[in-house]
Amino acid sequence: MALVPVPIATKGAEHSAQQFRMMIKDLARDNQGVTTGLDLKVSALATPGAGVQIGDGSAVIAGKVSPVQGYYNAYNIGTDTKSIAATGGTGRSDMLVLRVEDPEYEGTRNPAVDPIVFFEVIPNVSASATTVPAGYSAIPLARIDIPASTATITNAMIKDLRQVANPRRERTLYPYYYTGALTEISGTSTTWKTHPNVTLATIPVPAWAAVAKIVFSVNGLRIDTGWTFGAFRFMLGTVEAAQEVLIDDNQGTTPRRINVIMAETLDLTTTAGAAMRGTNQTLKARMRTAAANLGKIGVDTATTFIADVEFTEGRL
Repeated sequence: MALVPVPIATKGAEHSAQQFRMMIKDLARDNQGVTTGLDLKVSALATPGAGVQIGDGSAVIAGKVSPVQGYYNAYNIGTDTKSIAATGGTGRSDMLVLRVEDPEYEGTRNPAVDPIVFFEVIPNVSASATTVPAGYSAIPLARIDIPASTATITNAMIKDLRQVANPRRERTLYPYYYTGALTEISGTSTTWKTHPNVTLATIPVPAWAAVAKIVFSVNGLRIDTGWTFGAFRFMLGTVEAAQEVLIDDNQGTTPRRINVIMAETLDLTTTAGAAMRGTNQTLKARMRTAAANLGKIGVDTATTFIADVEFTEGRL
């Protein structure tokens, strides 16, 4: 193949369909999938029955027949439906895909009268299948795992397989310099507390966010009195990090400083996580002592908190 001598948007020139497909490939950064995490979501019919519905949205699909085929853009306005065949005495898994069949490269469809992009059900796929069969110019939308002797499709049977072609990302650094008086926790209670009892940051959670990746550190944490044992983590809104990092200091009784750091990923597609999307949420430090603790865990004007927060887009 030679260099195409006339670039897109040259006045007075003619451009082939292939040029536009290659431009879509460039703009999609050589990635395929749905445009946003809300696009083309598959769900049960409003009144569950022998089919599924596909929500509106758009996608980019890579042509797989030829290495110079390029990419296709497709969109669905409103809600479409697709029938799913009932099962007999054994269960079955079907895959719903958004497929392109371009007669320039495969098949005999006529663009003047036939759909070139369409929803297709691929029957009898593996119960763990997540990708379309080799050679298909298509993206997977959902796998429907249907029990034996079943004609009605429910949401519980639908496995979301959509991938966002180019997920949005938003990353912000939130430093907090503690300015209050020395505040300490001590004792042997293992109950989690907001320590110090302040809001470290108010964080806007994007409406499109599916995941929050947070690196959280406390620098200059003050340890005093005796051997000090406990743990720390953070809380975003009402969602508390599942992981904890231990505070394990056996350096005697004189005051000293330590730094602690943790990283956690929060799923914002859960009920609690989804409620935070599109809202402002507070970030707080959470700490506790351990049953063997003999010292005090304190924060003062020499203590700094840093949160590195990144939101990423995904299936919603």
